Amino acid sequence: MTTRTLSFLVITIASMIFFIISGCERNINGLEDAAYPTNGDVFLDGFSSGLNYAAFGGSKVDAFDVDWMVKYKGTQSMRIAVPNFEDPNGAYAGGAYFTDVGRDLSGYDALTFWAKASKGATLDIVGFGNDFGASKFITSRLGLELNTNWQKFVIPIPLASKLKAERGMFFYSEGPEDNFGYTIWFDEVQFEKLGTIAHPQPIILDKQNQTINAQVGDMLPIGGTYVIFNLNDGTDGTVYTTPYYYTFISSDESVATVDDQGVVTVIDSGSATITAKLGSTDATGSLTVNVVEAPPEPAGPAPTPTVPAANVISLFSNAYNDVPIDTWNTGWLYSTTQLEEVQINGDDVKLYTDLNFVGIEFASQTIDASAMDRFHMDIWTPDSTAAPTVFKIKLIDFGADGVFGGGDDSEHEVTFDENSSPALATGTWVSLDVPLSEFSGLASRAHLAQMVLSGDINTVYVDNVYFYNSGTTPTEPTVPAPTPNFPAGDVISLFSNAYTNVPVDTWSADWDNADVTDVQIAGDDVKLYTNLVFAGIEFLNPEIDATAMTHFHMDIWTPDPTAAPAVFKIKLVNDVFGSLSEHELTFTASSSPPLATGSWVSFDIPFSDFVNLTARNKLGQLIISGNPNTVYVDNVLVHR
Repeated sequence: MTTRTLSFLVITIASMIFFIISGCERNINGLEDAAYPTNGDVFLDGFSSGLNYAAFGGSKVDAFDVDWMVKYKGTQSMRIAVPNFEDPNGAYAGGAYFTDVGRDLSGYDALTFWAKASKGATLDIVGFGNDFGASKFITSRLGLELNTNWQKFVIPIPLASKLKAERGMFFYSEGPEDNFGYTIWFDEVQFEKLGTIAHPQPIILDKQNQTINAQVGDMLPIGGTYVIFNLNDGTDGTVYTTPYYYTFISSDESVATVDDQGVVTVIDSGSATITAKLGSTDATGSLTVNVVEAPPEPAGPAPTPTVPAANVISLFSNAYNDVPIDTWNTGWLYSTTQLEEVQINGDDVKLYTDLNFVGIEFASQTIDASAMDRFHMDIWTPDSTAAPTVFKIKLIDFGADGVFGGGDDSEHEVTFDENSSPALATGTWVSLDVPLSEFSGLASRAHLAQMVLSGDINTVYVDNVYFYNSGTTPTEPTVPAPTPNFPAGDVISLFSNAYTNVPVDTWSADWDNADVTDVQIAGDDVKLYTNLVFAGIEFLNPEIDATAMTHFHMDIWTPDPTAAPAVFKIKLVNDVFGSLSEHELTFTASSSPPLATGSWVSFDIPFSDFVNLTARNKLGQLIISGNPNTVYVDNVLVHR
């Protein structure tokens, strides 16, 4: 029995990770009677009885408090202190307020509250239904716009008759904005019967009418559930819900059944269409399941790769450690492709069925394949590969800005058929091992973010997807470091062709142990350090006032091994001849960013990481050290 992935947007609010310990759980005001009271109060002038609070896992556990100074009404409000980026005490603020005994909320149509913030901000998520148990009826709104004035917000109840014994009264989650924390206040939090919320438009599967092929035993979770309401102010608002609010219907339960969680179970051959209602209102979206025989599969796994791990960037292979991949099926519009994770004799394999095209994305951590010269993928198909059948692989680079559509994206697609080299074949593993030079339309391979597979083959098993270097690592860069795109007014540059540089006394002080040479890489000026043990870079006349800056930046490239125990260190020193303060950071192959051989590595470091650098008004020295002994250095600057 397998669980397959459908193509729709899922708001995974139900899968948040929480923890409750005595230090972060508060029984705010006594216990509720052992019944189902109809009390809709959460926080008016204080908390209603029987309410507990617990912080979400990974959040700042003391972010919540009661404020007696700032309030919308009465004497107090709820205050949420959102932490700064990389706060060691928690990455965000988040928690839930829940009761020990359920409440009957069926007489209400909305949760309402007043809110304001210490600055204009967008609240990530807020809602009700999280009870630290089954949390069946989680309901939320996303992206509410806060400002410094009190505003009333409304979260409609999708189907109030479901809430006969609800324990989850209120929850929120918010992270820093532009890397900085701020304060949110909530007040007058309560369930109300407004009578002005109308015209519910329930939705499943993000409005898609999907048709998929499945096998007996497959379990298919239906998501993309939300409801659009006309709110009391005349605007439309979207609330995201769990499937439990819906009643699901199968057109043929002998073929497929569906439970109250929206999970479809395939029973027998045939075809069945799954629809849903919210109360008496039909939901938009459907799933038609055509039950087919399981596709033929390979008799054995793909050949085990033999390329040394040090020469490989692996996306998917049991032979290597894989880099992070956002998704192996983006579910783009008009894609019919289904993805299943399978094993062939214990070897993990991706199985694509109904393939017309599929997006594979790794944009959150792009891949720098500049030092690689080949791309590899093993495929197996039971389908005919006779002409005119083709299989295509496209690579997409997001450019130096690292984002899609920034004006510097590039891509190239290669095509395989029965006459290509290698040639497509039916019923056997084919190793597509391609020189990256064949992806000639790629302007760069330093910010690879997407791959697209397409063609005429309906069923494809995929394994061993990786980039590799087939020979020795180059001894020098073939392309310059990425050009910084920080506004010039926000930069103090020591060394970069992109900016006007401040005076630097020396790039190799007489007390250091290194040699430095000025070189050019494709016309770009670069500092080349050889025999590097430690190098002192001094800029004492004048020292740099970086008080208004937030980050230190440096690009490096080395041909030397960077696997453990290799390290590279960066030290900044302030007020060399006065109240000296300094801090050194160490980078390895497992740090962020990781050291790498044969590719540019960009260090863009918040000054807050230099924790012992107590001031930066008189920066005078930069010291680099470590055991890559040959290091190319570019774009040394501070910025905000």
